[in-house]
Amino acid sequence: MQTRQQLANQVASQIKEAADANAAKAQAEGTITDPVGSSNNPSNAIFTVANVITFCRLILTIVFLVLFSTGGNRWVALGCYVTAAVTDFLDGQIARRTQTVSWLGKIMDPIMDRVLLITGVLGLLIIGELPLWIPLFVIGRDVYLTLGALVVRKFRRRPIDVAFVGKAATAFLMTGFSLLLLGIPVVSGLGLVNVNWLPGLNSESSALGIFFVYIGIIFSAITAIVYTVEAAKIVKDSKITQA
Repeated sequence: MQTRQQLANQVASQIKEAADANAAKAQAEGTITDPVGSSNNPSNAIFTVANVITFCRLILTIVFLVLFSTGGNRWVALGCYVTAAVTDFLDGQIARRTQTVSWLGKIMDPIMDRVLLITGVLGLLIIGELPLWIPLFVIGRDVYLTLGALVVRKFRRRPIDVAFVGKAATAFLMTGFSLLLLGIPVVSGLGLVNVNWLPGLNSESSALGIFFVYIGIIFSAITAIVYTVEAAKIVKDSKITQA
């Protein structure tokens, strides 16, 4: 029967593999030569400058959601959101330049990226400036890809390489949601459809950002298809190798 410490070590090992399988394997085998705190040899430190910035991003994101969704000062809320988004670049740069890259940072950074995106989406949904199907699609796609990544890990330690279409999807979505949060500029509806759940494409005026969101959703759907095909190939090749 596993002890509590053994179970904790096993969970920590699995989390590290999910964050960076190559670095986790090298540390476990003792073959790593990079200095502690580098990207290839993260430390177990918690209270680093970069991690504190990441924690501050989380706090700013929460403050944004509360202010934005409860009718507080919209510009103060947006200031918190923009600051949190900008520091996404800052904490990673500080960690790498000062050799204070940590496992906590590697794990938290991508999580915070998704939290920031989802929080913006939820804020717009709560105040009625975004139809329900968009956040359901964005969150649902992330859940689908996360579950798919867990399945693939059973057949190959290295995660699927990030596709350009996935990066493009994130860029369009972030741009679109940022413009929607600003609420400007407002453009006339194209009148292409007669349904209220496609703002901008119907006859109603909408913030320009909604069109970036639509493009991002198309790229997101393509990304899900690309990753699904790649995952299926990995599983098939693994089964053939084991046969």
